Order: sequence, then C-alpha cells, then structure tokens
Amino acid sequence: MESVAKGAAGTAEKSEEVPVLIVGGSLVGLTTAMLLAWHGIRPLAVERHAGTAIHPRAGHFQIRTIEILRQMGLEEEVRKRSAETYDPEGGIIAVESLAGKEIARYIPNLNVGVDGRSPTGRIFIDQDVLEPILRRRAEELGAELRYRTELTSFEQEADGVRARIRNLDSGEESEVRARYMVAADGNRSRVRRALGIEMQGYGVLSRSVTIYFEANCAPYLQGRNSGVFYVMNPVLRGFFRLNVAGQRGFLAINAVGEDVTRDEAVNVSAGMTEERALELLRAAIGVPDLPMRIRQIIPWEAEASVASRLNDGRVFLAGDSAHVVPPNGGFGGNTGVQDAHNLAWKLAMVLKGQAGPGLLETYDQERQPVCAFTVDQAYERYATRVVPERGTENVKPHVEDLIIETGYQYRSPAVAGAGPTEEPLFMHPDELRGRAGSRAPHVVLRRGSELISTLDLFRKNFVLLCGPDGRAWRGAAEHAAKALGVPIDFWQVGSGGLVDVYERFLDDYALPPAGAVLVRPDGFVAWRTDGPGADPGRALGAALSSVLVRTDA
Repeated sequence: MESVAKGAAGTAEKSEEVPVLIVGGSLVGLTTAMLLAWHGIRPLAVERHAGTAIHPRAGHFQIRTIEILRQMGLEEEVRKRSAETYDPEGGIIAVESLAGKEIARYIPNLNVGVDGRSPTGRIFIDQDVLEPILRRRAEELGAELRYRTELTSFEQEADGVRARIRNLDSGEESEVRARYMVAADGNRSRVRRALGIEMQGYGVLSRSVTIYFEANCAPYLQGRNSGVFYVMNPVLRGFFRLNVAGQRGFLAINAVGEDVTRDEAVNVSAGMTEERALELLRAAIGVPDLPMRIRQIIPWEAEASVASRLNDGRVFLAGDSAHVVPPNGGFGGNTGVQDAHNLAWKLAMVLKGQAGPGLLETYDQERQPVCAFTVDQAYERYATRVVPERGTENVKPHVEDLIIETGYQYRSPAVAGAGPTEEPLFMHPDELRGRAGSRAPHVVLRRGSELISTLDLFRKNFVLLCGPDGRAWRGAAEHAAKALGVPIDFWQVGSGGLVDVYERFLDDYALPPAGAVLVRPDGFVAWRTDGPGADPGRALGAALSSVLVRTDA
C-alpha cells in the first residue's frame, strides 16, 4: 500500500506499508524473503548493492540448508548447477601446497556418514551462483526485492517499525512502515548497532584476505576429489577452493610467516599488494613459475562472535548480523539460512492472526543458543586447523558436523514437552528419535507409486503424523484445525496410509502404533503422544494452542 505524505520541507514524499521489511538482500535476506513469500507474506527487501553476489563467498552448503531448498522446490536445480563447478563428493584435506604432500584428511568425502539420515546431502555451490536462484524463486512467490536501496534510519512504534530508505542512484528517500523488520545486513550490521545489541565470543581472529585467481592447477590436484584444500607451510596458512577443472578459484589466507604466534602474522591484509598476493599464491600452489592471473583481492576479518540476543521488540537479527564465524566448517551462511527458516513461519502465523505475538519471542530463545554453540564449533575448527600455535585453551570439544547440522534441539514455549534442560543442546540425530524440539527424522515412505521422505510432508502447515493404529487422529486433526483456524495436514503411516518402505517409522520416531507427532512448518517436532486418549481432538488442540502461544483458547 502506498500513500503520499509531506516531508519536512513540505514536499510530497512516498510512504508505503509492508508486513515485513528485510534489510539486506544477500543469501540470508533472500532466503528470508523467499520463505516469507512461501508462507503467503509479501515482504520488501532492500539491498544497497546493485544485485546478487558477484564473488563465490560461501560455498559449502550443509544438509539442513539443502533440505530447506528441497522444500522450496530448488534442490534439483541447485544440485545441477553445483555439478557444473565442483565434484559432488569432494572432501576437505590439508596439504603443504597443492603440488606438495598431503598432511591431514579432515573429511574424506563431503557426505560421509549422511546415508539414511536425509533425503538429500551436502553440496559445494558458489554463493554467486546460488543467490540468483533464490532471488528468482522469491520474486516468483511474490516478494519485492529492491536493489541499490539502503536503510537510512528506523524507529520502533507500538504497532510496527517506521523506516526511511534511500535509492542510491536517484537519491530519493521514502518512508516504509512495517509490522516487523528483519536485519540481514551483515557482520557490521548498522541495525544491530542502533539497537545496542552486543556481540559476545572470541572477537576478531585475523585480518585475512581472499585472492580470486586463474591458473592451471589441474596437474597438481593429483586426482583428489577434494573441494577444500587447507594449506599449511612456512609462508602462509589458509585454504583453496577450486573449480572441478582446476582452472579457477580462490585462496583465503588467515596467517603469514613461519611464526604465526606473532600478531603481525594474522594481520594479512596490511600493505597487501598484487605483487605480494602473487608471492603468496605461488607459495600456496607450490609451483613458482606457474602462469597465473589475479582477478581480485578482497580483505576481510575472520571473527567468531554471536549477538547477545537476536531481537529487540519488532526487529530481528538473522545471518551475519546475528553471528559471525570464520569460514572453517562452512557454518556461516548455513546457520543464517536456518535462522530464516525458524523465523519466517512464526512471522507469517502472527501476521495472519493464527499465533500470539509471544511466538516471536521464541525465535531468540531457540536460535541464540544454537548460534552460540555453532560459533564455538567454527572457532574450534579455525583454532585447531589453521593456527594451533596461537593457543587452543579456549577451544570447546570437537563435535561432528552431522550433529551440528541436524542434532540441535529447540527449547521454548513453541515446543510442548521439550526434553529436560540438563540434556545436551546437541545430540546425534540417531539418538533424538523424534523427541519434541528436534528435527523430525527422515524416513523413506511410498505415496502411491512415488518414494518420498517424511521431510517431503512438511510444507507450509503443521503436520500430524501417526502410526498404523492412529486412525482416530484424523478426526482429532480436523477438530483442532477448525477450532483454532490453523490448517493441519494429516498423514497416517501404515494400515492403508503411507507405506513404510523399510519399516523404520515407529522405531525412528520412538512411537507405539497408536502414537502421533505434531511437526511444525520448519520440520521440528512440536509435540508427541503415545496414544489418542479419551479426547484426542482436545489434547491436540491444547498442544497446538500452547505451541502457538495463544491466549484465546
């Protein structure tokens, strides 16, 4: 909705109202816009750059992210684009140089240990390839994306956020009134600073550089299928990511020199020139006379920090504005995508009047502990893989990637009957078995002639899944949905319903045959029960009302 208001000088000024204003249109901002539009909310996203990313940047996308892209109908396209550039089974190893010997093998294969736990798997794809796909999907669903536009100021009001935005080409300013605002404006977030939200953690670890280059590295890959090469030698510490042909890629450098304990060693960007970059690149490849061309040198800061809280009133932080991690482990962009997935359905249900405003408070309650844990794990990988000589006293114990990606649990009012708080926040997904607050497990089912995953059932609505003796839950779902005005999708596994192909459903969800689980739109278990009891409709309705933080039922 647009209207015309009078500016301070009496001139006409455009004013518009939107349900959600997203500040930032990169990976996390685009994902937030896409997911909100998927849930029927048409947001406005503003981005100061002219378009989507122009450099690879994030490239290691984890299981949970690909599951979300699968939900959006994008997995096949993303996987195809990935295969154009990277080996789909690439691993992560450490070498003295590309032409030198191998030192360590951190992950021999990108998807080792994933089998049977997801309908999809991890991939490498450059951020500048992925973002246009997200942009197209967001716009198809109805999101508005405005580039070369920046937020200049904002203030919170009782019923929304009043913001001012500026078109960087024309200089024209206008007002936007939004019910809510999402800050996905990066690690130097102006929104976060304006809210006075502090960052906690390890701070700046290195003033690093990334060198984008072209060179024929194919002869030195030695048939390795690796997607990431850590380089550790007396000249530098960093990592390569190269395309499958070995002709183009980038080298990220975190430290230089033989003695990395010196602070000067981690101040890589100081005085960086193209001549110095070529010197470092040659040392990392290990072939002094190899012809090469530097495309660009970009300085950046490796940091490991998390915001003390992820929202202030009607403003929410997501992505790098909420947490900043070194690239080791590939957690940054993935954690931001998961922020968006947690927040979007909650904003949508509150805006539609299906949930109480208190549901939005659970975003911080659920995501901040998960983000803090992930920051610890990214720091552990940086400290132990890149510069162990600088000390590892503050390093938390290593947790395997699969647990970080799919083994976290949410504890908040948006989960009815979550596990005890003394339990670890992260557990192996095989141990969780569909407990309340955890990601619903993947089980192979047959629907008609089609093989699907339980995860394919989780779309826009809450889903009630029951076992072969849970027929009474269908009527309960219909009753609760009508009473609360909230759609519930119902699926029965076995006894004429979906076919449990490998007879794993009851065991993987730890359910008796008459039991049921209520799954949130983000694929996390909201509530579970062993049987329908005397009044299943009332029990389900009470659980759903509690999860939605409603006070009217």
